Amino acid sequence: MKKTLKLMMPILIIALLLFGCAKSNDSNTAAAAATASTSAAKTGSAPAKSVELKFGTGGDQGTYYGFGNVLAQRVTSSTPTKVTAVTSGGSQDNIEQLDMNFYQLGFVQSDVMSYAYEGINLFEDFPVNNFSTVAALYMEQVQIVTLDPNIKTVGDLKGKTVSIGSAGSGVYYNAIDCLKAYGLTENDIKPTYQSFGDSVDSLQDGKIDAAFVVAGAPTVAVSTLASTQDVHLVSIDQEHIDALIEASPYYSPYTIDASVYGTDEDCQTVAVLAVVIARDDVSEDDVYNFVSTIFENKDAIAASHDKGNELDLNFASSITNIPYHPGAAKYFAEKGITVPVK
Repeated sequence: MKKTLKLMMPILIIALLLFGCAKSNDSNTAAAAATASTSAAKTGSAPAKSVELKFGTGGDQGTYYGFGNVLAQRVTSSTPTKVTAVTSGGSQDNIEQLDMNFYQLGFVQSDVMSYAYEGINLFEDFPVNNFSTVAALYMEQVQIVTLDPNIKTVGDLKGKTVSIGSAGSGVYYNAIDCLKAYGLTENDIKPTYQSFGDSVDSLQDGKIDAAFVVAGAPTVAVSTLASTQDVHLVSIDQEHIDALIEASPYYSPYTIDASVYGTDEDCQTVAVLAVVIARDDVSEDDVYNFVSTIFENKDAIAASHDKGNELDLNFASSITNIPYHPGAAKYFAEKGITVPVK
């Protein structure tokens, strides 16, 4: 027995030594972690986290994509928030993709945004309200484009072949609203349901007589057409603008200057707002980075895209029916502007 104990003693001593070293190392590691944590707490510093947000825009010939890409690149190059602009089907598609979390940011028309929140028109019985306003950036004009100089009013579209936007799109409802103001319905025209690019191609080929294009002017597709053809924009007279706004108060009067497309005269029409929205669960910091970068770099953005010249803090914060994201509200508050939040 004594012999056995004698033989086991060295083994026991080694085991005790190893156990002591392990405890010592664990204590040192814990102490180091505690020190680092305390240091970070004292300084308030933390490693910048890189976040990528998908930004739904529109077709590659529309203003949403062109301007959205400029904004995404500026935010990405200036902050830890990474934004990627992606082409999409426009307002309705962007809201649906946000709802499924495929996109985290999106461009939308102010009227379509209201449809989603209220569960009407495009979103009848299926409301989507898990998003917030980030900022209104510019006006989107209802542009009724034709190559036929004899089409001078909306009333002249009766019996004509007219593109009224993709089926169920925001453009479609804008077209229906304008026709209704003149006592016309979808059945009074020969409708086609085409994107901006396809509409322009059809105008060029003589397949349609006119097309509704709702986007910030100048719109790439229309500018391209105007570079080779004599483009005409159909005006809406004041009486019918008043009727349209009374029925649908999200419209505003707007005049497209003749110099925009080289038309013979200015075009009197209506417009809706182009708004950026974000999912409610996008972090406050990321939305703050997005908004602050845009409005602190207005001149640089304007140098890259004409719509940058329309950036305005008061306009950006003018939405009242859809609450703002806390990250946007934080930036506006720094500028002395209070906006509604959830």
